[in-house]
Amino acid sequence: METLAALSQYLISGLTNGAIYALIALGFGIIFNATHIINFAQGEFVMLGALCAISLHQAFPSLPVAFVGAVLLVTLLGLLFERLALRPVKDRSPLTLIIITVGGAVLLKGLAMLWWGKEAYNLPPFSGAVPLSFGPATILPQNLWVLGVAALLLAGLEAFFRLTLTGKAMRACAYNPVAARLVGIPAARMVQLSFGLSAALGAAGGILIAPLTLGVYDMGTMLGLKGFSAAILGGLGSSLGGVLGGLLLGVAESLASGLISSGYRDAVAFFILLVVLFVRPQGLLGGRS
Repeated sequence: METLAALSQYLISGLTNGAIYALIALGFGIIFNATHIINFAQGEFVMLGALCAISLHQAFPSLPVAFVGAVLLVTLLGLLFERLALRPVKDRSPLTLIIITVGGAVLLKGLAMLWWGKEAYNLPPFSGAVPLSFGPATILPQNLWVLGVAALLLAGLEAFFRLTLTGKAMRACAYNPVAARLVGIPAARMVQLSFGLSAALGAAGGILIAPLTLGVYDMGTMLGLKGFSAAILGGLGSSLGGVLGGLLLGVAESLASGLISSGYRDAVAFFILLVVLFVRPQGLLGGRS
C-alpha cells in the first residue's frame, strides 16, 4: 500500500512538471516550424513570466491581473526580440540565428539579475495550499491548476492553428514558406507572431510553476533545456509530440528522483535526450524527413 501511495505521488508530481515541460516544448516547436531554428531564449521567457507576475502581484494584489499582465508583457518582449534581434540579420543561416538566440538568453538572464537580484521570490498559490486527498496520494490545489490551465492552453493552441485564418496561415508558412509568400501570406509577420505565441506559452508555464518552485533569475536555463529535451523526445515541431515528450520526461524525472536519488533528477532529462538522438533523432512522433 505504501509503495502504491509513493508511486501515485511520483506520478502526480511528474505529470505536473511534465505539463510545464510540454508548454515549453510547444514554444520550441512553434518557432522551429516557422523558422527552422532552435530558440534557446525560450527558457528565459519562462523565467520572465514568473518574475513579472510576482512583481505585478506585489504592485496589484490580484492573481488574475498578475497572470494576464505578465503574459502580455512577455509576449510583447517576444515580438520585440524577433523584430530587433533576428529580423535585421543579413546572414540568416540557421546557425547564425541560433547563436543570436543564445546571446539573447544570456542578455535576458543578466538583465533579470540586475532588476530582480539573486533572491528567490514567492507567488501565492492560486487557490490555497491545503493538500487534497487523491486516492492513496495527496495533491496540492496548485498541481490541479497547472494541469488544468496547461490542458486549456494546449486545446486553445490546437484550435487556433486549425480553425483560425491566422493559424492556418502560420501552418502554411511552416509547410512551404515560398508558396505561402506567392499566395500573399506575410511570412515575416507570421514568424514574428510565432515568437509572440511561444513567449506567451513560456510565460504561462513560468507563472503556473512559480507558486511551487519560487521565481528566481536563473530558473529559465534548466527549464528551457528540459523543455528542449521534451521537444526532441516527442519530435521537434510536432504539437502532440511536444505534449507526449513533456509528460514522459516529467514522469521519468519524478520516478528517478523518488526511486533512485534526487541527485539523478536532472541527469535523466539529458540521458533521455542523448538516447533519443542516437536511436531515433526524429523523436517519437516526428517524421523521418
